[in-house]
Amino acid sequence: MGSHSDGVAVRAQGLVKSFGSTRALNGVDLEIPTGQVLGLLGPNGAGKTTTVRILTTLLKPDSGSAFVAGHDAVADPEAVRRSIGLSGQYAAVDENLTGFENLYMVARLYGMSRSRSRARSRELLDRFRLTEDGDRPSKGYSGGMRRRLDLAGALVARPIVAMLDEPTTGLDPRGRMDTWEVISELVADGTTVLLTTQYLEEADQLADSIVVIDKGKVIARGTADELKNQVGGERLELVVADAADLPTTARVLAEVGSGEPSTDEHTRKADVFVDTGPKALIEALRRLDAQNILVSDVALHRPTLDDVFLALTGHVAEEGSPKGVAA
Repeated sequence: MGSHSDGVAVRAQGLVKSFGSTRALNGVDLEIPTGQVLGLLGPNGAGKTTTVRILTTLLKPDSGSAFVAGHDAVADPEAVRRSIGLSGQYAAVDENLTGFENLYMVARLYGMSRSRSRARSRELLDRFRLTEDGDRPSKGYSGGMRRRLDLAGALVARPIVAMLDEPTTGLDPRGRMDTWEVISELVADGTTVLLTTQYLEEADQLADSIVVIDKGKVIARGTADELKNQVGGERLELVVADAADLPTTARVLAEVGSGEPSTDEHTRKADVFVDTGPKALIEALRRLDAQNILVSDVALHRPTLDDVFLALTGHVAEEGSPKGVAA
């Protein structure tokens, strides 16, 4: 159980954690196969950070077990700490040190030689576009630069498992793309990643599989595609050249789709949920053509992870902040 040889780098079972009368985690199970990225998705306060804190040995669960890289997080926290890199929402950066000194200090703490520590620090400054600012005190860094420095710190020791707690919250789009690139490189190097995020497109982009957590419980799990399929297929959307053809178009869509089509005279649009995607699309076009109805535009939309989240939880992932803008 929990051995690293079974191809599972992280395994949590039945994690429960309460703070006073608040139950932050209510029986969370998750596992991450070695070399994969698991996206832990949920709104603020869902229990994502509590899960990360348990897996990184910063918190003990009230019950349940956690194994990281084959080590028991409760019984052998030291071994777990040696196996992981942690990057958090609260960038662990010493403001009085330069970017270089921050990384050098981490490397030395991990027991690297002086020359190796220097080389690794410079390499990471370069990778995170911090070389120019590497020798000035990090208190002068922008939020995005600090985030990148924090992420670099998590990677100093080439960890077996990297735990990234909302690594891009508060970054501008350029910073987010950079971070995504680095995370992809990490995984290409064989690192296993646990990524918590509120950004649905981040999970879509990076995660091999996704666990959706709400109010301390896992409410869904699967690949992005599997989760999208749970919401009910795709939406077939047509625009007809003549609004007078909408009633007939709706009838055709009702035959090829599942559920009630909707139409909009103003935009000459008709749409319906379909289970068979491209097949339904071809069939609809064939039948409309037979009725001499001219179609000026057609599209097939997969549900987004936003749709999935709403369907699963009944609320949006980022309460109180517009889409794509960090809280």
